[in-house]
Order: sequence, then C-alpha cells, then structure tokens
Amino acid sequence: MAMAIAQSAVGVHATNARPMFPVAPLVKVPLMDLFTVLPNSPSRKISNSFSSRRMGSTIVKRTPLKARAEVQPSGDGTAAAYLSQFKHVLLPITDSNPYLTEGTRQAVATTTALAKKYGADITVVVIDENSKDAIADHDARLSSIRWHLAQGGFEEFSLMERLGEGKKPTAVIGEVADDLNLDLVVISMESIHSKYVDGNLLAEFIPCPVLLLPL
Repeated sequence: MAMAIAQSAVGVHATNARPMFPVAPLVKVPLMDLFTVLPNSPSRKISNSFSSRRMGSTIVKRTPLKARAEVQPSGDGTAAAYLSQFKHVLLPITDSNPYLTEGTRQAVATTTALAKKYGADITVVVIDENSKDAIADHDARLSSIRWHLAQGGFEEFSLMERLGEGKKPTAVIGEVADDLNLDLVVISMESIHSKYVDGNLLAEFIPCPVLLLPL
C-alpha cells in the first residue's frame, strides 16, 4: 500500500512518460515530460554516453547511461527537502541478459545519480525464476551489475539475490522494500512491458514510492 506523496517542483528532461495504470493517485507535475512516478516523486534529467569494453576476442558494447538529478528553483525549497529524504534506494533487476538491457542500464544510471546527489545508499536485488545452478551466465550478470554501478560512482553497495523462489517478482520487490524499510524503488518500464513485473500489483505489494522509467 503505497503512501500518498505531495507534488514537488522538480524539473526533469525525459521522454514518453505517462501514467500507465491507476496504481496510486498521480499528480501531474506541470513542467516537462516526466518519468512515471508511483506515487508522485521527483525524477531525473538523463543524458547518454557510450563506451565499449573488449572481452577476449569479442567487443561487448556497454552503455553506462549518465544521469543527473536536478532540482528547479522553488519558493520554499520543499522539492529539495523532499528529495533529501531518500536515503535508501532499491534497484530491482529482473533482467536475464548477462550484459544488461538498455532499460536496466537506464535504471542503474538513474539510481546512482539520485543516490550520489542526495547521499543515499543503494541496495540491488537480482530476481530470477531460475535457481543459481540453472543460470548459465550467473557470474557474468553480477559482474555487469557491479561494472555499471561502478560507472555511476558506486563501488560499494548492497547486493542480494532472490533466485528460484517461485514468487512473483513484484511480491519479492515488496518484501525486500518492506524488510529493509526502503525509501524509493526504481524500476524500468521495460520490466513491466516484458511481463517480469506486474504493474497492476505495484501499489499492493510495494510500501514506498516507485519511480518508473520510460523506455
């Protein structure tokens, strides 16, 4: 049961953001196109940069998206005060791609930018319906996650795995958010479009604000 959040005056540059489903009361922020936030929460300005890394004889393209959190001036400073309350952010990863999809990389970049800007801690939870022994690229995926977090300036963060439990990813995310008393969950819409996360259950299972990033 997601908490109601008051509208904040935070400027963002993003694209294609819109409420996808009625999870919790949404208040439109009358600035630019926004990320979808459930409940209402500030979002971030994104710019892309690209890099590649040679692994053996194969060049693996990696795109550690750079994100910058930026607050627009407001008369009473409530936006900045609101953002500063985010001290522990959850980044769920349901991506089976060992080198991470664009949506996951975007979520990593946004999470690290937010955490760096407001001094928050990051917990990453890797969720997979398969057990560790059944995941051929298990170690490669963890290495990719660490690499992208490091690109965002986070060498140290909490990493946990919830593998082969037979639970819905949305329920697992809610359990972790509740157990760790987290302040914000960052999810790419890619995980919802791919059916890994059931968007209709977000408000039911996740007890804190959810930031949905458009593709």
